[in-house]
Amino acid sequence: MTYASISDLKTNPASIISASLDYPVEIKKRNKTQAYIVGKELFDLLVAQVEDAVDRQAIAETDFSKGEDFEKIAKELGL
Repeated sequence: MTYASISDLKTNPASIISASLDYPVEIKKRNKTQAYIVGKELFDLLVAQVEDAVDRQAIAETDFSKGEDFEKIAKELGL
């Protein structure tokens, strides 16, 4: 993994951001990880993966036997 110090980030943020487009950049302060910078494409992919996992979990935990008719609910909501 690529890493940079907070000082590097302060002095040259454009190069750190540019490097993060290809691979995550670990930001360290006194040799301890403080943050990760990832490019937009990777971030979007990560968010999509998390959303999919949350949706799968919700479906797995849902008791569909207690469901109500869609038409009834739509009418109640005025749709």
